[in-house]
Amino acid sequence: MKCTLTKEVCMRRTLTAFLTSMLIWLNFLTVYTSRAQSISDDAQTADLQRKTQNPVSGLISLPFQNNTNFDFGPDNEEQNILNIQPVLPVRLNQEWNLISRTIVPLIQMPELIQGKGDTFGLGDIFQSIFLSPAQSGSLIWDIGPAFQFPTATDDILGQDKWCAGPTAVTLNMKGSMVFGVLANNVWSFASADNTDKPWVNQMLLQPFFNYNFHKGWYLTSSPIITANWKEDHNEQWVVPVGGGGKIFKIGRQ
Repeated sequence: MKCTLTKEVCMRRTLTAFLTSMLIWLNFLTVYTSRAQSISDDAQTADLQRKTQNPVSGLISLPFQNNTNFDFGPDNEEQNILNIQPVLPVRLNQEWNLISRTIVPLIQMPELIQGKGDTFGLGDIFQSIFLSPAQSGSLIWDIGPAFQFPTATDDILGQDKWCAGPTAVTLNMKGSMVFGVLANNVWSFASADNTDKPWVNQMLLQPFFNYNFHKGWYLTSSPIITANWKEDHNEQWVVPVGGGGKIFKIGRQ
């Protein structure tokens, strides 16, 4: 009887030790896997941050940018412009990509003509097409043509001109920073209607700076600066400011 009890005790102790070691091992695997998954997710998020902050990346994206202009119009009200900016890359070959970048402005215009009231609608669509090297280092550059189409739903929201000109972008991805500048200048070459609106000679300059933190958070400034060379000297420039943001996934996207 004594020998049997000793064997049972030994078996229990052995089984207990085995189960304890298995639990410790499984716990270690769970923690390690969770940590590895967390590191992998952080790395993917950081990579996605950098790609979405590149205005001509090889990533299909749909950025939104809202600009509010203060002291606008005769009553010093606010003008609001929501820019929808889809980016669509097309691979030409192993060396070159073609990047389509569109700006679709939705404009809330305060009353400019007495009795007309506020105006909301679509502005003139701006289309850029960039030729981009498929393989590039931390310094990226792209060039191509730009076009502005008279798509405004109200005369007050657009320039009523067909426009074209050159566009270029250069940027640098260095550590946690993504910074660069996008620029274009377009000239009008035809009118959409028989209107007396002035001909267009307009520049767009968009410097951008992003500093990325963990968990998808970042500081950003990417103002869309415009200069209308046909306006009076003190009314040529429009210069907004930027803020911050966070990138996140929706489901598997």
